[in-house]
Parts: sequence; C-alpha cells; structure tokens
Amino acid sequence: MKTKQFIKRFLIPLLLLAVLAFFAGCQDEMTVEPAGTGEPTTDQGALEKLADQDSSIISFEANYNEDGLMDFLGKTTEAIYPFRVGHKMRLVSKNLNIEFVGDSIAYGRLTKTFEGVLFIAASYDSTSSEPDTVIEKAFTSAITRNLIFKKIAHTDFPHRNWKLVAISLVEGGTQSPNIDITKLTIFLSNGDTIVIESPNEYFLRRGDGWWRRIPMLFRGESVLLRVELFSAYEEEDFVTLTYGANRDGRHRAKKLFELVSSTPAGDGFEKVYEQTFTTHQFPGHYHAVINALPRQVIYDDAAPVENEAWGIPYFVHR
Repeated sequence: MKTKQFIKRFLIPLLLLAVLAFFAGCQDEMTVEPAGTGEPTTDQGALEKLADQDSSIISFEANYNEDGLMDFLGKTTEAIYPFRVGHKMRLVSKNLNIEFVGDSIAYGRLTKTFEGVLFIAASYDSTSSEPDTVIEKAFTSAITRNLIFKKIAHTDFPHRNWKLVAISLVEGGTQSPNIDITKLTIFLSNGDTIVIESPNEYFLRRGDGWWRRIPMLFRGESVLLRVELFSAYEEEDFVTLTYGANRDGRHRAKKLFELVSSTPAGDGFEKVYEQTFTTHQFPGHYHAVINALPRQVIYDDAAPVENEAWGIPYFVHR
C-alpha cells in the first residue's frame, strides 16, 4: 500500500511534468529561430537577401558577363581588322537603397558597379584571315534596377515578413552621352508587343499584382527585337544581344543587330536596329541583354569604351 501511495503522490506528477516539458520543448523548436542560421535580423538585411536570391535578377549578370564568348564579326577595312569581340565583367560593388512607405511597402534602388574588359581579337594586316593580336580595353559600368517589396507578416523575424513583388528592367553602362538607347520594341510570336522606353520605370511582377508579368516563352520560340537609339556618330554602331545563359554561364549566345535606318537628328543620328533570337531548349529564368557601342570602340585600338546596356528577363517554359 505504501508503494502505491508513493507512486500516486510523487512518481505520477513527475511523469506528467516530464511529458509537459517535452511538448513545450517541441513547441519551442517550431517557433524559435535556430541559433547560428545566419538569417537577417533587420528589414534592410531581409530585403537585400530577397534581391540576391531572385532568379530573374540573378540571370542578368550571367548574360552581361560574356566571359569565354567572342562572336565572329567578319572582315572590315578599318585601321584594325576585328574578328571576334567579347567583354568580361566583374562585380565590384552593389548597393540597395531602401525607402520605406508606411509599414507595408518598401521601394528599393539596386545599383551594381562592374569593372569590365573589352576583348577584341584583331589583326593590323588587312590581308590576314586570322587574328594575330588581342586588344584589351578596361572600363567601368554601373547598372540600376528598381524593386518593390511588400510586407506580408509582422513576426519577430524580418526575413519572414517581406516579399519581393515587382522588379524593373535594367539600364546602365559607361554613362556616355554619345550612345543612348531610347526605345526597345519586342514582337512576340503570339502577336503581343512589348514597348519599353524607360527600363527603370517598366515593372514586372514577381507573383500576384497589377504589374506586367515576366515574358513567358516556349522552347524554340523566335522573338523579334527592334532597338532605337541616338548615336553621336554617323558610322554604324556595334549593337549586340547576349542571351540564354543560366546562372552558371552555360548556353550563352550572342548576336549582332542589323542597321535598319539612320536619320540625322540634332548633334547626331537616330538609328533603328533589328535582330531575331530563338530560345533554346532549356527551361528556366534568363535575361536578354542589349549592348550598344559606337563603331570606333571596336575598330580603333585607342578609342575608349562607350556603351549603354538594357536588360529584360524572360522565362522559358518546359
């Protein structure tokens, strides 16, 4: 009898406490952030992480950097005779400037600065059929993109509270006034047309929202691009499209735009270029990046680099 009374008075309550403690511990594991996870502890850090992890944003750099890609240009009759041209870009700094509007919206201005090297495989011999020298030109380029974030929760953990809901297109370059893209028109195979005149003000939605959605393309779909630009130079500019690279830089392709028209305007010329590209068979997030450089940048070994770049993300369906 004494043994039964002891169990009732002491052992059973101790077992109940142990069970309650066990369930309390499980609940804590579900609600408390594990130590040492490296998750952001501020709203600024949370928004930076969202921008760094977004697939459509990430895909830009793999197509802006043409490392390992130098496309055939053909023979010229200029002072140097270029055969292949490509540029290698290295990200040296990035800054996300955030403006909070009330308690639910944040606007971000993302600026990335790159150090670039333009490689020109060329020959000084007009009769040469192969390049015998590689000209390297260093330059600095800054690109900008605007972001919109929405607060979706009010927990103690900032990285759970925010969602990236819209991104603008990319615009940047060397900031030269002598070359300026003014308009991009995209003709999709389904008959839709996309017209862009200010990339940083053209927003695409990341999820729900009233913004335009990221262009959805099928594998093997052809897209016509028309680029309008102002150039201070009468000669045909060097306007290219780099596209199709995944985040590892694979499947990258490059095409040279063809000049359609050139009209004198003020201190320069208004020009129209066109090119068609076809998506490859690999599904995923990609970027189409347009680079415009004056002709002498490519054909004169002493001319400094001047360029303007626009970028638009797209998604290839399975």
